[in-house]
Amino acid sequence: MTPADRIAQLRRVIRDHEERYYVLADPQISDAEFDRLMSELRELERAHPELVTPDSPTQRVGGRPADGFATVEHATPMLSLDNAYSDDELSAFHDRVLRVLGRTQDAAPDIAYVAELKIDGLSIALSYEDGLLVRGVTRGDGTRGEDVTGNVRTIRAIPLRLTHAAPGRIDVRGEVYLPRAAFDRVNQGREDADEPVFANPRNAAAGTMRNLDPSLVAKRGLSAFVYQLVEEDERDAQGSHASALQRMRHLGLPVEPHWQRCAGIGEVIAYCRDWADRRQTLDFDTDGVVVKVDDLALRARLGATSKFPRWAVAYKFPAQQATTRLLAIEVNVGRTGAVTPYAVLDPIRLSGSTISMATLHNEQEISRRDIRPGDMVVIEKGGDVIPKVVGPILSERPPGSVPWEMPSTCPACGSALDKPADEVVWRCLNGACPARIRRGLLHFASRRAMNIEGLGDSLVDQLVERGLVREVADLYALEPAALAALDRMGQKSASNLIEQISRSRSAEFWRVLYGLGIRHVGERVAQALSAAFGSIDGLLASTEERMQSVRDIGPVAAASVRRYLDEPHNLALIERLRAAGVTMVAGEGPPARSQTLQGLTFVLTGSMEMTRDDAERAIVGRGGRVGASVSKKTSYVVAGADPGSKLTRAQALGVAVLDEGAFSRLIMEK
Repeated sequence: MTPADRIAQLRRVIRDHEERYYVLADPQISDAEFDRLMSELRELERAHPELVTPDSPTQRVGGRPADGFATVEHATPMLSLDNAYSDDELSAFHDRVLRVLGRTQDAAPDIAYVAELKIDGLSIALSYEDGLLVRGVTRGDGTRGEDVTGNVRTIRAIPLRLTHAAPGRIDVRGEVYLPRAAFDRVNQGREDADEPVFANPRNAAAGTMRNLDPSLVAKRGLSAFVYQLVEEDERDAQGSHASALQRMRHLGLPVEPHWQRCAGIGEVIAYCRDWADRRQTLDFDTDGVVVKVDDLALRARLGATSKFPRWAVAYKFPAQQATTRLLAIEVNVGRTGAVTPYAVLDPIRLSGSTISMATLHNEQEISRRDIRPGDMVVIEKGGDVIPKVVGPILSERPPGSVPWEMPSTCPACGSALDKPADEVVWRCLNGACPARIRRGLLHFASRRAMNIEGLGDSLVDQLVERGLVREVADLYALEPAALAALDRMGQKSASNLIEQISRSRSAEFWRVLYGLGIRHVGERVAQALSAAFGSIDGLLASTEERMQSVRDIGPVAAASVRRYLDEPHNLALIERLRAAGVTMVAGEGPPARSQTLQGLTFVLTGSMEMTRDDAERAIVGRGGRVGASVSKKTSYVVAGADPGSKLTRAQALGVAVLDEGAFSRLIMEK
């Protein structure tokens, strides 16, 4: 057998095993045997580089990290879907379909639907030319997305070459997701490295696909399902969606196997109810069911609005609830001294994770709902929302139960707690409280403040427990030898952390202000103070009234800043930071972006491909302002998928609305 023949044979065998493993979940050989086949193919291609082709399994990861992602226009728009949240709303969708088609309820059985599990991931558009994968593009704003072809090629569930493909172009749409096992593995690795963990698999998938280094993307273990075959000329579309799913599977594309053709809306409702109970048996997250009219000719007649196709709807699963025993009510101390209660629960599995703690908000909420230790309680978790206690099951309350009372002293330092008459939150006022120090250090080192990588929870715990750090200025006096002696550290890790701490000295002045953790001073207030007063000395010399005259600085924030600056301990801390070389003057540190959005106010609503934090930083970094509500003074409302009442308000007021693509273009232009 010639090298060319053996290479061709190996590629066919490897593609077949990739499909069996990553698409069909039916592996036929061991991992070691698969690796041996890949190794043989690599050696042959290394010896015969003229035989290497782009669709070879060895070419999934290659090249240097990209400098950025190009923007690409979709061949046909990727529309959002309208939502349904109940059986009645599914029936209402069916009634609208009948009404648009001019049919009566008696003809309802003639409408067939396809129900598919809604994958909780990142939408992707794939293009194949003569069977070869040529492009992968994110959804973006539905009209234009980012070219992430290099990252798509690392996803083994997506074939680099289609099987049984006719000559020409084939476009498909799908969803990239992170399987639950891979999500747990990724988060465990990040936790071990003291890095922030991902909140859920969807965030992890979205963040991974926007990484500029394909080799790093490949390590995450992303997978994908496809759900739409985009015909070149939709006017001539014939047949059904069910047959399109079967055709995509015949081409070797990964199609989620639990889809079902339903004879009417009754079967659709039954399918949704069934999977609302069974979804946790899957190895991926799903937040609902996508319901589509099966007949493609009927779809063409139904058409679409400017945002949604009339022939499809996304049914969202209700938030999941469970009952368990409330073992205790404990309190947690935050960096500002706020002492908040939380529930310690008998661990229970809910929405794919084990829940052992839940939020209780504050003392008043506990009293209003009459939640007591020892109660059987209902807990709820919807999507990536923090678990919360809905309320007690009074019929199962144990005898002798007594109402819970807020402790009078701090659990971390024993200091008396204080609650102003006009507030609902109790606070520890001791600035030397270990719990406050710990929280303050984590805030100071966070990405949005001083961005000190490697300073995570476990390391901060050790620094505080061993007395190495009592306030943030102590970070700049740490010695490598002392760090290297800590658990799970070493010379290299200690050296890297010292370098990160040293680098933080040149962070922008507003980040220093934000990192200090002054109550009521968020990023926007810190940036406004930095711009208005120019330095720490200018701020120290300012009056409360002068601060209130600055845009974005209200009386509460101004009073809080003035109180902080009047405290001798805080003044000493500022001087220690100044002596350590930390930036105390605006304009020093990294160069600021041009303030091209100066005077513009943006309000964000709905979910977007970019994170909310990234969008806010892009606006504020260019001099703009991010508002919480829409008013006549709002310059733009940026509307992502599933926008809320803010979009309606903007339309009523005549405020300009940008989709994510238009917003991205505005940011790039500015």
